[in-house]
Amino acid sequence: MIIEHDFASHAVFADVSLADALRSMSQVGTGVIYCVSTTGRLEGVLTDGDFRRWIVAQANIDLEVSVRRVANRDFVSAFEGDAPDTIEALFSPRVGSVPLLDSIGRLKAIAWPTSHPTSIGSHELGPGKPAVIIAEIGNNHQGELEEAFRLIDAAADAGADAAKFQLRDMDALYVNAGDPTDASADLGAQYTLDLLARFQLSKDELVQAFQHCRRRGIMPLCTPWDMPSLRFLETCDLDAYKIASADLTNHELISAAAATGKTLILSTGMSVETEILETVALLERAGARFVLLHCNSAYPAPLRDINLAYLDNLDELGDFPVGYSGHERGINVAVAAVARGARVIEKHLTSDRSQEGGDHAASLLPEELAQLVVAVREVEASIGRGGERTLSQGEMLNREVLAKSLIARVPIKAGEIIRGEMLDIKSPGRGLQPNKKPELVGQPARRDIEAGGFFFDDDLGIRRAEARDYTFKRPWGIPVRHHDWQDLSERTNGTLIEIHLSYRDLELDELEHFPDQLDLDLVVHAPELFAGDHLLDLASPDDEYRERSIGELQRVVDFTRRLRPRFANTAPPLIIANVGGFSFDKPIDRSEIPAYMGRLASSLEQLDTEGVEIIPQTMPPFPWHFGGQRFHNLLVSAADIIEFCTTTGHRVCLDVSHSKLAANHTDKSFDEFVRQVAPFSAHLHLADARGVDGEGLQIGDGGIDFGSVADIFERYPEVSFIPEVWQGHKNDGEGFWRSLELLEQWF
Repeated sequence: MIIEHDFASHAVFADVSLADALRSMSQVGTGVIYCVSTTGRLEGVLTDGDFRRWIVAQANIDLEVSVRRVANRDFVSAFEGDAPDTIEALFSPRVGSVPLLDSIGRLKAIAWPTSHPTSIGSHELGPGKPAVIIAEIGNNHQGELEEAFRLIDAAADAGADAAKFQLRDMDALYVNAGDPTDASADLGAQYTLDLLARFQLSKDELVQAFQHCRRRGIMPLCTPWDMPSLRFLETCDLDAYKIASADLTNHELISAAAATGKTLILSTGMSVETEILETVALLERAGARFVLLHCNSAYPAPLRDINLAYLDNLDELGDFPVGYSGHERGINVAVAAVARGARVIEKHLTSDRSQEGGDHAASLLPEELAQLVVAVREVEASIGRGGERTLSQGEMLNREVLAKSLIARVPIKAGEIIRGEMLDIKSPGRGLQPNKKPELVGQPARRDIEAGGFFFDDDLGIRRAEARDYTFKRPWGIPVRHHDWQDLSERTNGTLIEIHLSYRDLELDELEHFPDQLDLDLVVHAPELFAGDHLLDLASPDDEYRERSIGELQRVVDFTRRLRPRFANTAPPLIIANVGGFSFDKPIDRSEIPAYMGRLASSLEQLDTEGVEIIPQTMPPFPWHFGGQRFHNLLVSAADIIEFCTTTGHRVCLDVSHSKLAANHTDKSFDEFVRQVAPFSAHLHLADARGVDGEGLQIGDGGIDFGSVADIFERYPEVSFIPEVWQGHKNDGEGFWRSLELLEQWF
């Protein structure tokens, strides 16, 4: 159970409108909102179920009525001082949270079951969420505020999520009031007291350090070592408190910290198992949100003593996140801890390991902290979520090229029984995989198959989609290559073809492939790869590289102009291009985007585009190019696309699969993305998407609501589209026909 004292986001005044209350409920995402009077008395509880029951009973729905009229007044509650067992007994399938009231009915806290997520500030902790990386500055600032500022800057520049300090009230903490000259003190205590006397920040300086953290966009945290320090920190509006290893058995301090309602981060160094269990029980009775950090409190800690496997033990103690506070040298152990499930990582930070003080030797330098952040994020990206093994986009690309297929060794007539000696196994992996051979042998051939022909699912009797005439409310077509356009386009009634060019196609005689004029519109998809592994990039900071890209795209424009007379439509053909702006190792800094955009606009202006229209394609965050995955930086976000279009006058090809991946990556609304970009769209690529790099999926195999996309584009009936599912051309275009069948219900 978790008891939340900071419940402002879960409460509304009882006299606000129902509409306002529903908006608040939607924002917090818990399905419940508490309605209080101006004096704080709880007057009612509104849940999703309460709203549904009310709306069904209304003849005329008025969302401007007071929420007081709709809220449930017969709610389950408890008193703020009730025992945890008493409160927990109130949870049920119908009661997912319990308001805790004082003696006159004022709302004082909300109790949630342990499934309620634990957060540190805005950072939610849990599977699939990034680990919170804390740079422990402690007293490594050597008592100098400017050095504290420099270390905060280093932590922020490295990408850490928080910078942590320590606060001690020496009078309250030490029996000798922290006197460093006390001759009766042990040598270790004398050494520590001397350092603390010289190297602590004042309270005013500490507040300034917190303020600097916020200016740099990094979360300030602090360890209170005693009750007066905790009381002072309560005036500083921190998101969480760190409890040092030395205080894991200090139940009085821990209880007081838990009573603040803040998330607690507790190190378990210096403690044995029974003491950890006692503290966990104390925290659970208090309904605290907390994180336990595995820790070895030696400075620096020998690797043989760290016992990273103990993270598993901590994880089994209860329903709370675990983390790791490392005092060993280097970053490897902390990175391994993330792979083992740590949701919080704490490492000390210094500007010079040779400085006076016990923490410096176990601290990271700024560049090492930056390496740690990069390594942790790479490990997190690689962990995934388990589950059934599926193919990544990169594997699909390589499987197509490198894998094997069953092919016909000899011509096979329809109806002839397929025998093993009729089959061979060869690359590429376009058809049935070799493991399907036992299923294929003995089947009657369902069609004539030429020698060297591939087999597909329908050769096993699995129904395949067949081409037919389709009905759509806008121009549409299919993607084709030079060698298959006639066969595919003649099977259906599309109004356009989108020719996907390779750089070798630019050398072909277009009249040979298109001898007659066609009653179709023309769209051309420019190659992204040119001879010598040159990826088109009109925004490259390398002027020579960019000039070649301009020249290659001009060749595509010239080719399209020569091809245009073979098509009856007199409108300028659209040329779709992946215009570049990618990087190899990591995304570019946002501050560099304007320069990249400027180079892109300049490159487009240099092209002679008379008689054609170039429409850059919207891009995913992690596109697959020939040669591997990249990071894309341009035409990914809706804001950047809109700025590009309004600045340059260009329209775009909205690839919904690409842009859904971008929305997933940034956790933004895809519907809102489409609404914003639709007015600037000339053409659509329609395919589904999953995750952040699963592009080109068959309609319905991902997470796109195509009905919503179609509704948005009702206002733009002139915008054309093609289905662009991965390998849709295989098996005589089966993937395209299946897509069109599904899209017909919406478009």
